[in-house]
Amino acid sequence: MSVPDTHAGQPRKAATAAWIGSALEYYDFFIYGSAAALIFPEVFFDESDPATATLLSLATFGVAYAARPVGALFLGHFGDRLGRKKIMVFTLILMGVSTFLIGCLPTRDQVGTLAPVLLVLCRVLQGISAAGEQASANSMTLEHAPPHRRGFFTSFTLSGTQGGQLLATLVFIPIAALPEEQLMSWGWRVPFWMSVAVAVVGYVIRRKLDETPAFEQQAATEGVVKLPLAVLMREHWADVLRVIGGALVASVSTIFTVWALSYATSDSVGMDRSSMLWVGALANLVALGAIPLWATLSDRIGRRPVFLIGAAGSAVTMFLYLWAISTGSYPLTLLLGIVAFGVVYSAANGVWPSFYGEMFSTRVRLSGMAIGTQIGFAVAGFAVTFAAQIAGPDGDDWSAVALFTAALCVPPVVAALSARETAKVPTERLGERAVGQAAQPAKVTA
Repeated sequence: MSVPDTHAGQPRKAATAAWIGSALEYYDFFIYGSAAALIFPEVFFDESDPATATLLSLATFGVAYAARPVGALFLGHFGDRLGRKKIMVFTLILMGVSTFLIGCLPTRDQVGTLAPVLLVLCRVLQGISAAGEQASANSMTLEHAPPHRRGFFTSFTLSGTQGGQLLATLVFIPIAALPEEQLMSWGWRVPFWMSVAVAVVGYVIRRKLDETPAFEQQAATEGVVKLPLAVLMREHWADVLRVIGGALVASVSTIFTVWALSYATSDSVGMDRSSMLWVGALANLVALGAIPLWATLSDRIGRRPVFLIGAAGSAVTMFLYLWAISTGSYPLTLLLGIVAFGVVYSAANGVWPSFYGEMFSTRVRLSGMAIGTQIGFAVAGFAVTFAAQIAGPDGDDWSAVALFTAALCVPPVVAALSARETAKVPTERLGERAVGQAAQPAKVTA
């Protein structure tokens, strides 16, 4: 699929920077998910109670999602005041440093309860970084993109996210195959140490990218708002609520990536760790192709129908995927995992960057996307913890988890049905209260 070289190649450069940066950023974020399911219960928590240790480990995965709304408030504010580029560079450096430090942490056997405390602190820093990453990258690509291809170009951010998840899974496959003693002593640290490259590569790639024409025009004509949050809540509060509801669809990803992996490799099912990691790897590989295709379709038929396919379809296919795991059939699990996560979920995942971003005007776009998505993602992050409780004392009530996941897909459907269709709206008209009416002069908040 070719990328047109319009506007001096900036759409291509912005999309490439978003893809590579998001891949590196979410490599860091997702290696934590794999480690939380497979390693950390033994390394950082009490081995004498495996069920509680697993629950606490999965809870630390959700801690980063709890930190995201706080990070979104600060990073969204500065992103709408200082520009998209500065936030994109900052978030990558913060993620690289915090992830590297996780690989250096002492274990519970070495320092006792201080170990999980330090782990949670590093996880909070990861969450703050992730809070600004996607919103800044999405704003950058959307505002550089040709109006008729905003869906396609903004999808590169999520393709990068899937690429990072794929890379994280591929790195963990040989690590998980190490002998148990080596895995628990030093092997699990290697993927975290590799993240030191994130800060270096991210800085080199993103520091050369131009700021978006839309932001520069806003700053040069009307000026940037002093309090983006105040403008956002006054003029776009309904769209913020829509984004929060829509972002709950990310629960499908966290349940698939973390809880389903933990369930499949538990004693009740007994699938091999490396084999289940390959399910995630192949599903993400398929998603890399599916995401830009769904996004391109949304440029033609609209954001709403494509998003609805992903949200409603995920409620059904995740039920089938968890059922397949319960049967113990690896071929069936592999097939339905690819269908559920690689194909169907990619419809919502590929279109939400443009769908959400087009709800807001340039002056509050980064704040609106960051705050709305991160509140929704916070719920999605703790969905793993809730799933572990819903699954019962033996952790094998997959049908209850499937129903829980389906319930979390309802708010995204409602959000999409109530939203405006913006695929054909000119970029400079995005965020107007009534898209069919003449634009009104924007006021700069004092």
